[in-house]
Amino acid sequence: MTTLQDERTWAEPRLTPTTKRSLGTRLWRGRPEDPAWVRPAFLGLLLTTLFLYLYNLSSSGYANSFYSAAVQAGSQSWKAFFFGSLDAANAITVDKPPAALWPMALSVRIFGLSSWAILVPEVLMGVGTVAVVYAAVRRRFSPAAGLIAGATMALTPVAALMFRFNNPDAMLALLMAVACYLVVRALEDGRTKWLLWAGAAIGFAFLAKTLQAFLILPALALVYGVCAPVPLKKRLGQLAAATGALVVSAGWWVAIVELWPASSRPYIGGSQNNSFLELTFGYNGLGRLNGEETGSVGGGGGGGTGQWGETGWDRMFNSEIGGQISWLLPAALILLVAGLVATRKLNRTSVTRSSFLVWGGSLVMTAVVFSYMAGIFHQYYTVALAPYLAAVVGMGAGLLWERRSELWASITLAGAVVSAAAWGYVLLNRTSDYLPWLKWVVLVGGLTGALGIVFAGRISRQLALAAASVSIVAALAGPTAYTISTLQEGHTGSIVTAGPAGASMMGGRGGGPGGGGMRFGMGGMGGGMPGQNQQGGNGTGQGQGNGNSQGFPGGGNFGGMPGGTQNGQNGNGTTRGQGFPGGITGEGRMGMGGVGGLLNGANVSTEAKKLLTADSDQYTWAAAAIGAQNAASYQLATGDPVMAIGGFNGTDPSPTLAQFKQYVTDGKIHYFISGGGMMGGSSTGTSSQITSWVEANFKKVTVGSATFYDLTQKASS
Repeated sequence: MTTLQDERTWAEPRLTPTTKRSLGTRLWRGRPEDPAWVRPAFLGLLLTTLFLYLYNLSSSGYANSFYSAAVQAGSQSWKAFFFGSLDAANAITVDKPPAALWPMALSVRIFGLSSWAILVPEVLMGVGTVAVVYAAVRRRFSPAAGLIAGATMALTPVAALMFRFNNPDAMLALLMAVACYLVVRALEDGRTKWLLWAGAAIGFAFLAKTLQAFLILPALALVYGVCAPVPLKKRLGQLAAATGALVVSAGWWVAIVELWPASSRPYIGGSQNNSFLELTFGYNGLGRLNGEETGSVGGGGGGGTGQWGETGWDRMFNSEIGGQISWLLPAALILLVAGLVATRKLNRTSVTRSSFLVWGGSLVMTAVVFSYMAGIFHQYYTVALAPYLAAVVGMGAGLLWERRSELWASITLAGAVVSAAAWGYVLLNRTSDYLPWLKWVVLVGGLTGALGIVFAGRISRQLALAAASVSIVAALAGPTAYTISTLQEGHTGSIVTAGPAGASMMGGRGGGPGGGGMRFGMGGMGGGMPGQNQQGGNGTGQGQGNGNSQGFPGGGNFGGMPGGTQNGQNGNGTTRGQGFPGGITGEGRMGMGGVGGLLNGANVSTEAKKLLTADSDQYTWAAAAIGAQNAASYQLATGDPVMAIGGFNGTDPSPTLAQFKQYVTDGKIHYFISGGGMMGGSSTGTSSQITSWVEANFKKVTVGSATFYDLTQKASS
């Protein structure tokens, strides 16, 4: 029978002092007490992750051209670098702080503009996150537990997607993992420095994706406040100091931006009052929770189904999200509960239990917020869950495996394996034409491995290890297949998803044929084309690839695109590549002939590029376009600044009509690119006012299917 002392001996492993050795020796040999296979296995995990994430990397091109344009601008102008401007002439910023852009912009400054220069820094963040998760789990548990955690992290489909993409989520996930690791370090000995560094990591994460970085703060603060091995008064003082570190690491940039004269800096994209604080607490803050994002496309479910998907406790498991992140989520929850039960008799300062509370609390807190937020929500946000989920899986598996001689532990571990296999079967069955044999391998393998684990404490070590191996393979087979499918395709646009075609009901996919259908059925959108009066309800968007999905319910007054036709009958709409030149493809591109849209920009023809680059050095902006994605496409193609009127959605009041007229009078803008944007169609909106004024007063120039207006030549009477 296991005594409490035995439990403490297992549950609170002493970290043996490491003898002084060279950095190279520590790198290649690891801990002196580790078996010889541990460090090679860890380095092999990192190298494999690096290889996988680099594979086929350039197929994504500029990925999200919105951020790539800002990276390009930052590589050309230090002012644009600091503020996160969309163009080197500093008209407007992206709708996030710029920290996530900085590594990419520095890379482009060094290596020149290319897909690899933009995306390799993201890949390195992915490898770093795997390393942090491994180190966090290995520090208190077995090497095998660390390797399981690291492999789970690397093979999560949404992680393979976002660590090869240029959205801010890659940096956010890395810094959140670092913060959890540092808090656990602080819980070991109560040293203040670890907590200060954790606060700094979260503060810097704020400069990547604002308030999402704060989702785990309640869990981390509560765990340290209760479990740290120092007196309560000191704990409170340390938490206050860590808060100060957070404020300093995030606040220095915010203070500079807010104090900088607005007339000499770019407009804060995504805000309505040119204020970063308004952007933080409005569009990127409370608006994401309650769905009231001013200047956006409207809210979400609010307990039901909305533009951004169904909310509720099962959101992480539904057809839109499940295949991205939830493969091992049921198993992680089982293992989290098991870990807390197994350590319930340990004293308050148990670091083993605190580790479960830190990583598990972060997992639950983030998952709950994601499940019920009614505002803008995309599947790829769930990459934030990946480090927490992977750590919990590794820790729980390691704990129960070490105690497999106890019947409750072996049965619980077997139950976690069965849950992973059963849920993997369900997820794979949702795409029944994708590797139809794999779901049976996962299910049968999981059940077989679980049966062996039940008796793992009573059979030979070799048989027990065989059962564990079969269980691990079965649990990871599904996400691995989805990850490989993700690596084989390029991904472009503002909304991307992992896995094979048809694996998600939401989002656009770039790259190979058969990409996922777009969520936004354009025929179901309100405003339609010039000269047309359409009603919008639920829309169905069908691109070149496979995919049907809901559009915007309720319609609205949205800006139309020139040319083409759309149908919107009885509250239902259908777009079949007609309403926009070139249609809506599986890449999620809109207006491929030159008209950009909300989700991605335009394909810029050689003729259009030649037109814009002629004498471009005589102008501050070679052109101006409605919406950031449209402007970004032309800027990336020409290398010259292109003004994004209205920011990402085309709804930001920048520039005003009066300001735009002054720019034209001063000869700062050469061309106006017709179309673009999705939200600027209101008759009172700045974007629509500018469009109407330009169309009425300047000469139209048609290049292929794209239309420009030469702002240096008045229209003939």
